[in-house]
Amino acid sequence: MLTARKKAAAIKNVQMHAKDTGSPEVQVSLLSKKIVELTNHLKTHKKDNHSRRGLIQMVANRRTHLKYLESTNKKRYGVVTKKLGLK
Repeated sequence: MLTARKKAAAIKNVQMHAKDTGSPEVQVSLLSKKIVELTNHLKTHKKDNHSRRGLIQMVANRRTHLKYLESTNKKRYGVVTKKLGLK
């Protein structure tokens, strides 16, 4: 689970303006942080299949957001993937 401090840092890293909390960039950033934390959890709890299912859903959701961003604005897509180290 993301703490408020980690969440704020993830948002601040990619937000477009001061009150930006719902843009695709912010959503991808938050999903990436959650994916990393859940992956670390699953390394120690290998049989936690419910969390594994949630992880797969988050990865699919992030992929959908990235696909949308790539189709609408390739420049913003490139910036986000570079900042987050996705490709």
